[in-house]
Amino acid sequence: MSIKVAVVCGGSSVEHEVSVITAMQAAAALDRSKYTPVALYITKDNRFFTGENLLDINSYKDIPTALKNAMEVIPVRHEGKSVLMSFPPKTFGKGTFIPVDAVLTAVHGTNVEDGTLQGLLEYWGVPYSGCNVCASAAGMDKWVMKALFRSQGIPCLPGLLINRTDFYADMEAVIDRVEREIGYPIVVKPSNLGSSVGISKARNREALEESLVNALSFAQNAICERAVEHLREINCAVLGDSDSARPSVCEEPLNATDILTYKDKYQSGGGSKGAKGAKMGGAKSAGGSKGASGMASLARQVPADIPAELEAKVKELAVKAFQAIGASGVARVDFLLDGESGDLYVNEINTVPGSLSYYLWEAGGMSFTQLVDELIQLALKKQRDKEKLSFSFDTNLLATASLPTGGAKGAKA
Repeated sequence: MSIKVAVVCGGSSVEHEVSVITAMQAAAALDRSKYTPVALYITKDNRFFTGENLLDINSYKDIPTALKNAMEVIPVRHEGKSVLMSFPPKTFGKGTFIPVDAVLTAVHGTNVEDGTLQGLLEYWGVPYSGCNVCASAAGMDKWVMKALFRSQGIPCLPGLLINRTDFYADMEAVIDRVEREIGYPIVVKPSNLGSSVGISKARNREALEESLVNALSFAQNAICERAVEHLREINCAVLGDSDSARPSVCEEPLNATDILTYKDKYQSGGGSKGAKGAKMGGAKSAGGSKGASGMASLARQVPADIPAELEAKVKELAVKAFQAIGASGVARVDFLLDGESGDLYVNEINTVPGSLSYYLWEAGGMSFTQLVDELIQLALKKQRDKEKLSFSFDTNLLATASLPTGGAKGAKA
C-alpha cells in the first residue's frame, strides 16, 4: 500500500517562496511506487491548503487563483489517525478527510523551521522528517546554536548579541561597544533567519548602523561577528539521526560578492557542477532557470577543491555540529575558511537546507529519490522510537483531589 506523504511548505516566513521551490523538488523526486504525495501549503497568514494543483510549481505564479482551485484544511486526529479535514466544517453531512501517513518538511525560516510547525506536527501525532522541536529551535537561533557548538569544542567566531530594544535605546553606545569588542570589518545578521536574509558587511561606523537597522527589521536580535578575511565558504550536508549520521561531499559556493547573499543563492541563475536537476513541472530544477531552482541553481564547485586533510576535518566537524544540536533528517553545515591562515570556523547549521541539499548527495552517488526515501524512513523510525516511551502515569490523583477553600492559594499536589 502506498504511503501518503504530505509535503509541507510555505508559512509566515521571509523564506516562503524558497520553501515552495524545495517542496516542489522533493515532491517530484518521490518514488511513486512507494509514496503518494499530498500537497500541504501554508499561506503567509497561516492557513492550510491541499490539492493536486499545489503539486505544480506553475500554480504558485498566481497564488489567489491556485487557492480557489484547492481545498482549505486543518490537521486533526480522526478515528485514531492523522488526517487533513476540510475547513470550514460542513453544517450538514460529513466533511472530507484525507489520511496522512507521514510529513516531509520542506519549510524554511521562522514560524515553520524553528520548532513552531514541529510542535504542531507532534500534537498531530504524525511521523515527520527532520529535526524535533528542540533541535529545530536551536538550529534556527544562531546564538543558541553556537553556544551548543562551543560546548562541544566546535570552533566558532566570537560575536556579540545585539537586542533591538537596547539598540534603539542608545545606538551610539551599542555601536561603540561593537567597534571596541569586534572591530572592522563586521558581519551583521539577524539571529534567527536563513537564506542570508538581512545579512550585510560593515566596514565603517555609518555602514554598521545601517546594517544593524536592516538586521533588526527582521528579528528581535542581531549578531555581530568579525568578518573572515580571505574568505572561502565550504558547506557539507549530514544525513541521519542520533544513532547514525554521515556527511556528504563538500561544496564551495562561487558567490559573486564577499558575502553569499539571498540574490546569490536564489536569483543568480548559475549552474551546478556535478549535480543533475530533478524535474519540476517538466523543467530541470538545477542550473538553468533564474530563481526557479532554489539552492541548486547557485554556482558552486562540487566536490570542493580542498586538500584531503581539510575535507576530512570539515566532514568530522559537520557531523559533530549535527549531533551537538540533536539534529535528524538532512541538514547542511556551513563553514568559513580563512584562505590565508587556514583557520576554519563553523558558521551555522541549516536544519532544512534549500533543495534539501540533494545536489551534495547526488555528487556522492545518492539520487534525490533515494534521499527523500531515507528522510521518510528516518521519520517513521523517529515515530516508532517515540511510541516506545511512556506519556502517562497511572494515579488516582483526580479521585482524591480537592480545591483549596477560604481564598488560600493551593499548593502543588
